[in-house]
Amino acid sequence: MKLLRDWGFTRQGWRSGERGEYLVLIQGLLLIALVMLPVYRPAGLNINSPALLYGIWGIAAILGVGAFVLIIKGLLDLGGNLTPLPYPKENGQLVQTGIYSLVRHPLYSGLILAALSWAIWQQSLFHLAGGVILFAFLNAKASREEAWLSQKYPDYPNYQNRVKKLIPWLY
Repeated sequence: MKLLRDWGFTRQGWRSGERGEYLVLIQGLLLIALVMLPVYRPAGLNINSPALLYGIWGIAAILGVGAFVLIIKGLLDLGGNLTPLPYPKENGQLVQTGIYSLVRHPLYSGLILAALSWAIWQQSLFHLAGGVILFAFLNAKASREEAWLSQKYPDYPNYQNRVKKLIPWLY
């Protein structure tokens, strides 16, 4: 319970959703649904060549490693500012160094990259669609989070202008 309080969770927050508690819940449900989706491969997507199959798995593995790096580095660089809530911690500081100098939301970027990796590994259109839905949700959640960050940290708009939101150097 102390950890949840340290992260900013409160009973009042669960009643009102004032700190994005329901966004965290929806994110968790989306991630669970993504893993549990059935594999759907149209007949034209069947890979009969072992070399091509290993190549596809290699690409998926490289993306998976990239996702792992983004998530781990994001967690480490965030340090004591970590909270699953999109609302910033009361005693938190704006982190703009490390992986946060390349992308503003590396944890979300890592989850999106992991979803893409999983879709490629499974060669599943359902998983690819799930990854697109996850991207849309995390983009919306990041926008809400950024509104709160802009209120708390006067330098946040400058940071937004310098660093991309979810995809380094692109978006």
